[in-house]
Amino acid sequence: MKIIDGKAIAAEHREGTAKRVAEFVSKYGRTPKLTVIKVGNDPASAVYVRNKKIACEAAGMLSDVIEMPEETAESTLLSKIAELNGDASVDGILVQLPLPRHISERAVIKAISPSKDVDCFHPQNAGLLFNLDEATFLPCTPAGVMELLRHEGIDVCGKNAVVVGRSNIVGKPMALLLLAENATVTVCHSRTKNLAEYTRNADILVLAVGKAKFVTADMVKDGAVIIDVGMNRDENGKLCGDADFADIGDKASYMTPVPGGVGPMTITMLLANTISAAFAAEERKIGK
Repeated sequence: MKIIDGKAIAAEHREGTAKRVAEFVSKYGRTPKLTVIKVGNDPASAVYVRNKKIACEAAGMLSDVIEMPEETAESTLLSKIAELNGDASVDGILVQLPLPRHISERAVIKAISPSKDVDCFHPQNAGLLFNLDEATFLPCTPAGVMELLRHEGIDVCGKNAVVVGRSNIVGKPMALLLLAENATVTVCHSRTKNLAEYTRNADILVLAVGKAKFVTADMVKDGAVIIDVGMNRDENGKLCGDADFADIGDKASYMTPVPGGVGPMTITMLLANTISAAFAAEERKIGK
């Protein structure tokens, strides 16, 4: 089994992004900027936001973090988003999820301008995944998965790809990106009966279940490519994926580890979306 080193692949891509940022600064005389809003004190969110800020700055971009208390009213958050939508110095807006229960995630996602929606969650940007030629952004985690497959020379055309998970953030857009590369895609979920019958048929198995070590060797086809998007804690409190890495062993031909697999690519694609947003904003100015 070859372990797909997402950290190393992400570093290569970030070098390319840094070059695009330098090109942008030289051409337009300003620095691209991502603004992240974090509401509440979720410890995991704090780590993710810090990592995004560090990655942005390493690529030469500006990164602002706006921290709002847990009790922030939904109307206050929406007003702040509206302010950032109108701020020409801000190229990308990201509201860190999850949000406190009293705030509608759907309302927040819809409030972000599609042109600054670098997470690619807005309904307009999600809809463009059905016509990728018109899409400015791709959803970060699924796009990162596709880049990992390309880097390893794994051709998905004609392959049986099974996605386990149907979230709007990973599962559904992942299926669309695989379809765009001519894979034959099956989407499974919590109510799929006889799940192992589907996973054992997968040439490419993408796991986004959120259950520690859920997929075991008996559920995997010999030679399958396993992309593990899960981020869980095992019985000892250690980070692990949705696949039982040790149990599957050499049964897979390629496999992403957790951590160090898909995770670094998610932030990498966020950086790519932010610089794309900056270029698109300047092109709109020229077109006026």
